[in-house]
Amino acid sequence: MQSGKDPAPPPVLLVMGVSGSGETTVGSLLAGRLGWTYAEADAFHPPANIAKMHAGHPLTDADRVPWLDAIGAWIDKTTAERQPAVVTCSALKRSYRERLRAGRPHVTVIYLDADPDTVRTRLAAREGHFFPPQLLDSQFRDLEPPAPEEGIERVPVSLEVTSVQIVQRLLDEHAAAWSAWTAGAA
Repeated sequence: MQSGKDPAPPPVLLVMGVSGSGETTVGSLLAGRLGWTYAEADAFHPPANIAKMHAGHPLTDADRVPWLDAIGAWIDKTTAERQPAVVTCSALKRSYRERLRAGRPHVTVIYLDADPDTVRTRLAAREGHFFPPQLLDSQFRDLEPPAPEEGIERVPVSLEVTSVQIVQRLLDEHAAAWSAWTAGAA
């Protein structure tokens, strides 16, 4: 402890967007470049949620509560262990983002903002994922784009910009803030 105060908690980056916007790729690349702990939000879904989506049924708010709480618990665990971290989560609604950030001021949300055509193209090229492309419309229906007062960083996503370029942009813009927590970033 310094000056009678607890040290600042380690940063946690929450990379959000609709399925197919690149959250997993950007999140894992970002964590790898920073040397931080990483978690993919799909790993927190209860089996019933995965089965429901695989069958082509969108999740309800009630379906998402245990999933969001599991992600929040993971954030709390990494914070308690003093590990900077990156986690992905669609975080489609403001209430979901508020739930994940409640009591966690060290969580920074990065919104991968992609239009439906870009995401459709990306989903068509994706193999081996339980999320069927026909659910994309439900994701965009549920999406409440972050409002300016939420303090969320918006990153435009297009077919012309690679995930590697997005990660490099984020690293360039946040080098000063993240450098104290970076273990051998390249």
